[in-house]
Parts: sequence; structure tokens; C-alpha cells
Amino acid sequence: MSADGAKVNMAFIAGIVAVATIGGFMFGYDSGVINGTQEGLESAFNLSKLGTGLSVGAILVGCAFGAFGAARLADNIGRRTVMMIAAVLFIISALGSGASDSAVVFIVFRLIGGLGVGAASVLCPVYISEVTPANIRGRLSSVQQIMIITGLTGAFVANYVLAHTAGSSTAEFWLGYPAWRWMFWMQVIPAGVFLLALIAIPESPRYLVAKGKEAQAEVVLARLFGAGVAPRKVEEIRDSLAADHHKPKMSDLIDKTTKKIRPIVWTGIGLAVFQQLVGINIVFYYGAVLWQSVGFSEDDSLKINILGGSLSILACLATIALIDRIGRKPLLLIGSAGMAVTLGVVAACFATGSMQNGSLHLSDQAGLIALISANLYVIFFNLSWGPVMWVMLGEMFPNQIRGSGLAVAGFAQWAANFGISVSFPAMAAGLGLPITYGCYGAAALISFFFVQKMVRETRGQELEDMVG
Repeated sequence: MSADGAKVNMAFIAGIVAVATIGGFMFGYDSGVINGTQEGLESAFNLSKLGTGLSVGAILVGCAFGAFGAARLADNIGRRTVMMIAAVLFIISALGSGASDSAVVFIVFRLIGGLGVGAASVLCPVYISEVTPANIRGRLSSVQQIMIITGLTGAFVANYVLAHTAGSSTAEFWLGYPAWRWMFWMQVIPAGVFLLALIAIPESPRYLVAKGKEAQAEVVLARLFGAGVAPRKVEEIRDSLAADHHKPKMSDLIDKTTKKIRPIVWTGIGLAVFQQLVGINIVFYYGAVLWQSVGFSEDDSLKINILGGSLSILACLATIALIDRIGRKPLLLIGSAGMAVTLGVVAACFATGSMQNGSLHLSDQAGLIALISANLYVIFFNLSWGPVMWVMLGEMFPNQIRGSGLAVAGFAQWAANFGISVSFPAMAAGLGLPITYGCYGAAALISFFFVQKMVRETRGQELEDMVG
């Protein structure tokens, strides 16, 4: 769907993209807030290592079903409406998680939060892709990842400030409640802003055309790209849908000729799963515990999290500058190669450590190299797979199967996230950190060859021209 650059209402587009990406901030905050609360959770609920893994990973089960359900629901009631439901779920989860009096109650509320995160993870990028011009779609969609990292960093900063002010994450803070509970309650503020801001943005024109509301779609498109081209754009969207104009459905993922699942669906699933197999969320969810386990203090570990988040934002800014110039596929290849090398270095550093009092301790030199390599790994991820995977999932599927394709790929992404996150404590304890990080490095290496073979470049293509 090309647009005359002179008629594109960039101020309006920038405004609605800014609102949609608050969902990315909530995605990041709700995912990252758990980092720094584990000690409080273990103390309050008397958790084992497995219990901690389940408490951390509970949100991810909700994310998987939230991503699957939201993508399909958005085809029925709209992208914006489902994002508003997600905002409400964020608020409920934040209040309930902080107030939980048992592990079971905590897990329930984290599951609720996961439904919101899953919905935001798939709908915010697809909404952005559906309201932006093709020539800058990658840049604007990449803002989503900056907001995810900003949310993660915001959670890290809030956790650090609360723990530092109280004395530790388990020390009493306001109203006699420990600081770790306030780490969850702080989330209500951005969630409320997200809910109110969503009221001001329009529904996706592609959804409106798919629902037969072409007059409404034309109004939105006129505001986005100018009244002169809006009717043509409605026609382009209509022509990209199924020939018989049936509503999008899951069976559309099966090729009518071969009777097999479309190759583009397998590519989407592969992108979604490999993004998690490289172990990035171990840094986000367990960063504080990880760095403490190799000799850093809790205070220093939380500072390292903030450093990693800040470097991630800078890497995403580089992605915004490059993604519509060099393309999606080259960035993915660069990221895969960089992550394979840096994860290998981290694993090698951990292999030099010695066990003392049940914890791995590194020499000063090995600890410094591991820290530098881990941050370079985070930079490579956020230069490539972090934003680019979500950009591609939001744009690579044809209009008719975008919701269904996102549902399947989003479910696979969060299921892989759950598997990696829940398994990490047991893997680290049983196999050791060197082998565990070696596995993540091997996944990064394999992802390089997957991208070479399976991924097609989408830079500059109109959404109506996507095939699969």
C-alpha cells in the first residue's frame, strides 16, 4: 500500500504509533519486573528452585495463550479493542501479584498478566505495520522493541530504587509492605496511561476492510495518507483478501493446492522460536540472580541490569537507522553470528570458574570478560532478533492470514520462552552455567543457517504484496 509522501500525515501516524508502543513498554515492564523479586518470592512463599522457576515462568504460559487468543480475537473485534483488554489485564495482574499471600495466588495473577503481555506482543507490532507507509514501516515498527527494552529498563530502575531505598528487596517499604511487592504495584501507573491513550487512536483500516466496514476504513486511511488515495487503498486491501471474501480463519494457513501448512507459517514459527532459544530472557528474568551467582552483590547486579537495558536501547536506535536501508535479513544474520560468538565467550569464562559455597566464582579478569561479552550479546540481540523478529511477524504474512499466522507464531514464541525460562534454574544447577550458555550459543549458530535458507526479505514491500 504505497502512499504519496507529500500527503502522509506523519504527525498523526507518529501519535498513534506512540500510543501503540506503550503496549511494548507494558510488555517489557511486566516481563522484567520479576527480575529482582525472586529473593522476596522465595522468602515469602518458601519456594524451591523449581518453585521459583514456575513463579517466574507462570507469566509465559499466559503469554502463549494471550498471543494466540488475542491474534484471533483481533480478527473478530478489532486490534484496538483487544489492546484495551490487555491494558485492563495489566492493571489486574499488577495489583494482584503484589498483594498475593501464596505462590498459587501469585501464579494466577501472573498468568493474567501474561494474557496481557501476549496480546500486546503480537497486536502492537501488527497494528503499527497496518497504519504506516511501507518505506518507513520497519523503522516505526522497530520503535516497539525500544519501548519493550525501555519497559524492561524501567522495571530494573524501579526495582533498584525500591530495593536500594528500603535496604533490600525483602525489607519493609511504604505502609509496612516489603519492597518487592511495590515492584509489582508500580506497574499500575503505566498500565493506566496505556488504557486511557488507546481511546484516542483509530482502529486498523485493514481490520475494518476485512469486516466489510469500508467506509470507516476509508475515513481512517484519509487521515493517514490523504483523501485522494484512500479509495484506492481500500480497493488494494480488499483485493488482497480471499477471493471469496470470507472472513480470516485458521484453515487459511493451509495451502489449498498442496494441502500442507504454508511455508511462510513455518518461517514465522522458526523466527519466533529461535528468538527465544538464544536465551535472551535468561538475562532479563534471572539477570540479578545470575550475576550474584558469579560473585557480584545484589546492588551491583541490579546496576548491571540497568546497564544492559540502556545498551539495548542504543542498539535498537541503530536498528531503526538501518532496518529500512539494509533490510531485515542482513540484520538477522549479523545478530546470529554476533550472539554465537559472544555466548561462546561467556560460556568459556564460566568454565574457568570454581565452586565456592555452592556458587560459581570467577577471577576478576574472567568476570570482566564475561560481563563485557554478555553486554555485547545483548547489543547484538537488540540490533537484530529483538526488534526484527517482531517487525517481520507483523508484516510478513498476507492480509488474509495475518491474524492466524501471528496466533500460531506468537504461541510458539511464548511457549519457547516458557521452556527456556523454566528450565534455566535446573539446567544451571545440573549441567552448569558453561554448558547451559553453550547450548544458547549453539542455537544462535543454527539460527544463522535458518535465516539464510528460510527468510525472505520484506524491506519496502507493501502489506498487500506479501505472499506465502
